[in-house]
Amino acid sequence: MAYSPHTSADRERMLAAIGVASVDDLFADIPEAVRASRFELPPPLSEQEVRAELARLAGRNRIPAISFLGAGVYRHLVPSVVSEVIGRSEFSTSYTPYQPEVSQGTLQSIYEFQSLICELTGMEVASASHYDGATATAEAALMACRLTRRGRVAVSTAVNPQVRRVLTTYCAGPGIELVEVPADLAQGGTGLTPLEAVAQIVDEGFACLVAQQPNIFGGIEPMADLATAAHAVGAQLVAVVEPTSLALLEAPGAYGADIVAAEGQPLGIPPSYGGPYVGLMAARMESVRQMPGRLVGATRDGEGRKGYVLTLQAREQHIRREKAASNICTNQALCALAATAYLTAVGPEGLREVAELSVAQARHVAAAIEAAGLGVLRFSAPYFAEVAIRIPEAARRHAALAEQGIVAGLLLEREYPELADTLLLAATELTRDDDIDALVTALERSR
Repeated sequence: MAYSPHTSADRERMLAAIGVASVDDLFADIPEAVRASRFELPPPLSEQEVRAELARLAGRNRIPAISFLGAGVYRHLVPSVVSEVIGRSEFSTSYTPYQPEVSQGTLQSIYEFQSLICELTGMEVASASHYDGATATAEAALMACRLTRRGRVAVSTAVNPQVRRVLTTYCAGPGIELVEVPADLAQGGTGLTPLEAVAQIVDEGFACLVAQQPNIFGGIEPMADLATAAHAVGAQLVAVVEPTSLALLEAPGAYGADIVAAEGQPLGIPPSYGGPYVGLMAARMESVRQMPGRLVGATRDGEGRKGYVLTLQAREQHIRREKAASNICTNQALCALAATAYLTAVGPEGLREVAELSVAQARHVAAAIEAAGLGVLRFSAPYFAEVAIRIPEAARRHAALAEQGIVAGLLLEREYPELADTLLLAATELTRDDDIDALVTALERSR
């Protein structure tokens, strides 16, 4: 794209049209104390000098050789076909498919994505995707409030804290009361959401209970029992799931979830410094009119040919705030396409293998640390591919390992003060036995 700077005459005409005398007048509302008077720019450089300087700056990045960090974002093998598909120009540059007659390819890819998410979750209808898992969860809670016409939401503290913070922000605007259900975080406790606490807190005034499977600590929640407890008082269960776990764990549709939300990053999207990711949402058909975001349906034209089209919602629900079912006007179509390509490439058996290897390596991590006398499991409940382990002086040793290029998971004390000296370690199919050996050796040397 050519760069066309404005001339002095151009700027004068624009200022006159705006009705101000100078560019400084445009920034008059910004206090002097926070306004930069000048920028200290370096002298100009030649192209080869710029390349050398950028290489020097890039060399300051510290990329860990070994990582056990998870807590919602996971390293998985991304087949080469995924980047090949999403790199095609007709997908990477496609516009919002409001005109179906010129957008059949994009619409079909979204339809396939929706179908795969329904198959994965056991639900009846899925949206065209959301910004990320946290916003999808918040949208699901607001959807439950609309469906039940109630103004209170319960959320387990075993739900990812970052998701809960986004949920808090979303609920604040419309004045929805958010109540936390405390998880059992005692040493040797379950690390799960106690049914007794749900029964004591969630009553007929609540729209939904938000619970995560597996939860932030990797624990396997009793989701069917939580659904029963929520339904007993007329509330809905919003299940926040990790998608690869659904290759092994019971589908939300089978245990009674009303709305499902998820972070789709594990499905063919690299960690990428925090995004962009893709939010998944699925629900039961009777709730479809209250689903936020886009929905693609299949139909047939006047000549009987199959086609795809945005359906059940007016365009105004995406672009006009007063008619919107949510605060979003778009979806993560390219990342959703990556998830579609990934699920298609690995297939049901491949996804199951990913899940099984992740589970096996998580148990290998825990067993190796315990066998070396370095730590003990914090919780007693079965876990999926993440495990909370209590290790003496965890914060100091976590920092020491980081200096050696090993990210020893997440320090839970940052989010849960009661979980001092506890590390949350995640494993995937990319976690090698050598990585686990290196972790144990480094922990032993850091005593």
